[in-house]
Amino acid sequence: MLDNYELIDRYRRESGRVLLTGTQALVRIPLMQRTADIAAGLNTAGFISGYRGSPLGMLDQELWRARRFLEESNIEFLPAVNEDLAATAILGSQQVETDPGKTVDGVFGIWYGKGPGVDRAGDALKHGNAYGSSPTGGVLVVAGDDHGCISSSMPHQSDVAFLTFMMPHLNPASVAEYLDYGLYGIALSRFSGMWVGFKAITETVESAMSVELPVYRQFVIPADYVAPASGLHYRWPDFPGPQIEERLEAKKAATLAFVAANPIDRKIFDVPDAKFGIVTTGKAHLDLLEALRLLGIGGEDARRIGIDVYKVGMVWPLEPVGALDFVQRKNEVLVVEEKRGIIESQFKEYFYDYPGKKPQRMVGKQDENGESLVPWIGELSPILLAPIVAARLDREFGGDRFMRRAEELARQRGPEITVGGATRMPYFCSGCPHNTSTKVPEGSKALAGIGCHFMASWMQRDTDGLIQMGGEGVNWIPRSKFNGGQHVFQNLGDGTFYHSGSLAIRQAIAADTNITYKILYNDAVAMTGGQPVDGPLSVEGIAHSVHAEGVKRIAVVSDEPELFDTSNFPAGTSISHRNELDKLQRELRDIPGVTVLIYAQTCATEKRRRRKRGKLEDPMKFVVINELVCEGCGDCSVESNCLSVVPKETPFGRKRQIDQNNCNKDYSCVNGFCPSFVTVEGDIARPQAAASYQDEFELLNQQLPETEIPKIDHCYDLLVTGVGGTGVITVSALITMAAHVERKGASELDFMGFAQKFGPVLSYLRIAEQPSDINQVRIDPARADGLIGCDIVVSSSPKASITYQRDHTRALINTAEMLTGDFIQKRDASLRASDRVAAISAAIGEQNLHTIDANRLAERLMGDTIYSNVIMVGCAWQQGLIPVSLAALLRAIELNGIKIEENKQAFTWGRIAAHNAAAIERILDGSSHEVETLDRMVERRRAFLKDYQDKALADRYVALVNRAREAESAVSDDNKLATAIAKSYFRLLSYKDEYEVARLHTDENFLASLRRDYGDRAKLRFHLAPPILNGKRDSRGRPLKKEFGTWILPLFRLLASLKKLRGTAFDIFGYTAERRMERQLIATFEDTVEDILLHLEPNTIEQACGHIGAYLDIRGYGPVKEEAVRKVLAKEE
Repeated sequence: MLDNYELIDRYRRESGRVLLTGTQALVRIPLMQRTADIAAGLNTAGFISGYRGSPLGMLDQELWRARRFLEESNIEFLPAVNEDLAATAILGSQQVETDPGKTVDGVFGIWYGKGPGVDRAGDALKHGNAYGSSPTGGVLVVAGDDHGCISSSMPHQSDVAFLTFMMPHLNPASVAEYLDYGLYGIALSRFSGMWVGFKAITETVESAMSVELPVYRQFVIPADYVAPASGLHYRWPDFPGPQIEERLEAKKAATLAFVAANPIDRKIFDVPDAKFGIVTTGKAHLDLLEALRLLGIGGEDARRIGIDVYKVGMVWPLEPVGALDFVQRKNEVLVVEEKRGIIESQFKEYFYDYPGKKPQRMVGKQDENGESLVPWIGELSPILLAPIVAARLDREFGGDRFMRRAEELARQRGPEITVGGATRMPYFCSGCPHNTSTKVPEGSKALAGIGCHFMASWMQRDTDGLIQMGGEGVNWIPRSKFNGGQHVFQNLGDGTFYHSGSLAIRQAIAADTNITYKILYNDAVAMTGGQPVDGPLSVEGIAHSVHAEGVKRIAVVSDEPELFDTSNFPAGTSISHRNELDKLQRELRDIPGVTVLIYAQTCATEKRRRRKRGKLEDPMKFVVINELVCEGCGDCSVESNCLSVVPKETPFGRKRQIDQNNCNKDYSCVNGFCPSFVTVEGDIARPQAAASYQDEFELLNQQLPETEIPKIDHCYDLLVTGVGGTGVITVSALITMAAHVERKGASELDFMGFAQKFGPVLSYLRIAEQPSDINQVRIDPARADGLIGCDIVVSSSPKASITYQRDHTRALINTAEMLTGDFIQKRDASLRASDRVAAISAAIGEQNLHTIDANRLAERLMGDTIYSNVIMVGCAWQQGLIPVSLAALLRAIELNGIKIEENKQAFTWGRIAAHNAAAIERILDGSSHEVETLDRMVERRRAFLKDYQDKALADRYVALVNRAREAESAVSDDNKLATAIAKSYFRLLSYKDEYEVARLHTDENFLASLRRDYGDRAKLRFHLAPPILNGKRDSRGRPLKKEFGTWILPLFRLLASLKKLRGTAFDIFGYTAERRMERQLIATFEDTVEDILLHLEPNTIEQACGHIGAYLDIRGYGPVKEEAVRKVLAKEE
């Protein structure tokens, strides 16, 4: 029977089990504290403040979502401008209790920030801890530590910072411990006067678990502790002096007294006469337990062998009584900590003070010989720990049985698949302002900083460098003093500007540095999820702020410059369209000193969200590419840097198309120097999302059989891979929720990093009969039972494939080729999808691999590729890859609450595709790409050339190809060279001049497709740069494009009818340099072919194909084509 669970229960339930992410657990802590205070008769309030940053990047979002619950509990949330101001605000919450005008007994405070934020706020946190908490308040300091540098500029561990603050800190091992430890920390803070640190590492705070709600703990006041007469808590007056240090020592003593009375450290197996002990803390504890399990050591085994484990909850100060009691009389104690050895160091200090408590031997970061043992670099894992533990156990107890088992585990390591051709790197979202704002003029350089624009570093944008938040551009000050005062552009987000970046500008002004700050005002903190900037900020406000600091030249650039009025800006501020960006930057770089360019354009992802919620108008304007006009040159991708400009494979080669499902309507792709773009706008009537297949759906649904649910052997490990920003996280969330409502134990860890920006997503799902059966939340190498591969690239990456095991892992792979950034940088990049499928098949066994083009099904059956991931879930369930019931999954879809019926239908279509693939193909008309023979290729091109010009040109084409076939057949059984000639010669003969572009734009099939997709009343706009009608050029020397309405169609038809003039004395276009170049290329190519055929030998075919194939790189129009010709001819020379 399913649990009658609702999403609201994560904050409403007081007993039983709930599904919580680490972030949600942090939100629940203050709610539980308020409940406990009410039960104790205290009239308290709560105050939360901090600054977002991964792995705590979504905490503020969750706090806003829980606003109603916070308000009910009298808890205030203040998203701070930066981390140190948040810490100062938290200090203020502890001053309430001494305020004569207070309206509550006290205020408990919670500060949060990522590891570098802890460092930044060090002064404020140190002062706060020294001045103290209040008796009915208390402070919890939540540090988001990214031990593995998953989504940070560097790895970080806040334990050492806490030590310098003399701040006690707790290290929960799992989401389940967050609740206990959070309440414990506030109680400890109230008693001791200390602020209490709380480690929320990536692997716990970004995971989700089915959690048994704890019973509210009744804390004991230490009976034998006497506080100093001056007290431990915040007071006033409290002037600077040595009494602050004295009180910190007293607070430390109070802390140890509280922990002794309310133990948080514990023995796991409680083996009184154990000879071998292991001390652990936090995540490392669960890694250790799993390592023991993999070595065949459970609780009973540990008691029989003589092994015990001591789990430390408070890392510093280490409670000495329980800790020393555990280690004494043991032959060896192994200390297992992730990162630096804080606990191990304290033990060794204690051994000097309590020599009688010392074990015979303690090892940890080093062994008894000083050799490295438990690494402090990177992250620990069960597989990493298993051989370390095994070697120590065999040394202590004799034999080699544990090492043999560890070696066997090592041999099970999964394959590291590496397929070249493409990588799933994070990238700017479709239509992202950074696609344009991060461009710099030729000859200039830019510096990166914190935020999305850092990704420009791998986008060939002459951008490099990385600096801490708020330091942007300051590193250029000394560099410029020793490089001749050169100029640089510095990217800076509006959120960073508000946080601390304005101070960097002030410093640059003070140093009179040659630098242009490019401040992107995108109306959101995009990197961490689209939160608003933490205070009032506007384009006008930024301009006035930097002007007040001394910046004289300020330029505002926007995609909507009409929204701004110069009268609201400092005198001299210019307001321009983003099309003028290059020209403006060339001007700014020549102005000595500090200049500022404010680039105003709303975050594309935030626009999409607002449009879906009806908060922003969704323009009825769509971009369409006429594939026959398109040359596949890729200039539109270069200009827009947009991942919604996707490849389209056609009989005439790879072209471009717009992915309307993902397009965020930035329209910068239209700037590509190409006449193939048509915008459709106005009175648009879009067809139904998908053809109606309701009758087929009902029939096939009724025919679906039940499936065999896979058995759970201790834990079922399911890996889900995908692309950030495509809804793949929904897959893991649905399955985890389904397991939860089915009363199973479940955990989910989503590794995203930058992945919301089209980067790789790996979700580790572990499902067990009981929550207690789940130790670590990550899937170890060669341990994956199932794989739902929503992206072929991520599924064939080393990080994913290392979890696969041959003849064990079963996989479902989506073969849809989803774009990577490689395609933008390299127009002919290939995902090598078939190679990737083959590599996965070889890794797990062909019989264990199933494939499906889920995007194709979603587009055809549901009208939107966003449903592809839910189709994958349905298909995977039907194939027996998901160990939960059908009812549980359908309930999870309902709880998700988004387009419930549509998602249920998509799920069922996935089931149908798994059970009856033939029926699906029949519905989709069995459309597939057939291999085209040379004869068919030549005939297709012959017919095209006849329409392009006349029969004579078509015959000329066929004649040369036939000569090539005859010559090649004399020396080879292959027709590789003839095929290359057929493709390249056609490309050269059918050069797209004004007559041809006009003919293709008035092609009835093309116009009919526009009417079908957008309605008869839609207005068409053509984007062209005709030399006769437009002599203007941009700052790069390129002709400027103009927009032409449907009035140009009759002119197009007239031009198309004049194609017979092509190449004659009456061809007015034929006298341009470009047309003369195109005709010369044809002659050169024909001479080259004749020469090749004359000297053709078996051993010269490959070289000949290379020469001929190079002509296929001659693509595009105007300056794009001219550059392509230069490159090809340079290679030929």
